[in-house]
Amino acid sequence: MNRNIDDMYKLIEFDELGDERGNLVVAEGESELVPFKINRIFYIYGSDSEVVRGQHANKYTKFILINVSGTSKVKLDNGHETRIVELNKPKMGLYIDTMLWKDMYDFSSDSVLLVLASEHYDATEYIRDYNTYLQMVNQDD
Repeated sequence: MNRNIDDMYKLIEFDELGDERGNLVVAEGESELVPFKINRIFYIYGSDSEVVRGQHANKYTKFILINVSGTSKVKLDNGHETRIVELNKPKMGLYIDTMLWKDMYDFSSDSVLLVLASEHYDATEYIRDYNTYLQMVNQDD
């Protein structure tokens, strides 16, 4: 099950539309940039630089994370390699595939992290123990 980490996430830049009235960014499901039907939307705010969110992998859910205000970092881990991505533009998205461990952290005081999810919430598909995750991704090694 060892997949290349660089094949498991992708940075997305949404088109920024706007004029003298302000900017508009559109994210449409089942499109080139959002390759899944959006079944759930949530956002994280009020966290600070000391808080770590996420700390899980998902068996079925794919995500796109967009810091619509402020900044945050995302550490991605496939059990063999890690990548750190800073989300710092409201038109920047981070696509995260299934079975990729994610930690969101280093939130600025004005951070609002919008999350688009491919599936409705199902607690049974979350892997919340890192050692269990490592066993699952390394079972074929």
